[in-house]
Amino acid sequence: MTTGHSEQPHMLNGAGPLPTPAALVRRYLLRLDAASRYTICVCMAVMVLLVSAQVFCRYLLAESIDWADEMSRLAFVWAVFLAIPHGLKHGVHVGIDVLTNKLYPRLQEGLSRLMMLVSGLLMVVVCYQAVLVAIDGWGELMPTIPVSASVFYIPVMLSCGHGLLHLLFMAWQGAHVWADKEEAA
Repeated sequence: MTTGHSEQPHMLNGAGPLPTPAALVRRYLLRLDAASRYTICVCMAVMVLLVSAQVFCRYLLAESIDWADEMSRLAFVWAVFLAIPHGLKHGVHVGIDVLTNKLYPRLQEGLSRLMMLVSGLLMVVVCYQAVLVAIDGWGELMPTIPVSASVFYIPVMLSCGHGLLHLLFMAWQGAHVWADKEEAA
């Protein structure tokens, strides 16, 4: 009988090593991204269907769906704001990099991480302001449907929260963390 360190009891041999904290956060973000993409697709489908139905009713039936314009605008706003974190994740936002491209790669990465943290702070400020405006205007209803006009601010809040999570993850793991392994969850 040997008692060396190479032998381990069978009950300690699990399915594999525990995932790292970064892997857990990545998995959570991928699930959040999938839910967001699904919601964006639903919003776009609602918008297209409502606009198409409105065109059909106006030009072929000489009638109008009173609430179609407002609801299609709401679906559009939701789709646009929910898409912003996906743009942040892949770096497809507007940026001016003439000066930063001339810096050493390590300095570029450090500056990028700093800007992600600053951008995350701005996300918190925008979300806070959106909450205040939504609370202040919650009693105001949309003209054609009995729903608060503040529902236009909910996607702003969700976008800021989702975007903040991506910015913090990229500041922690590096600007190109999503380029390494593309969404294999």
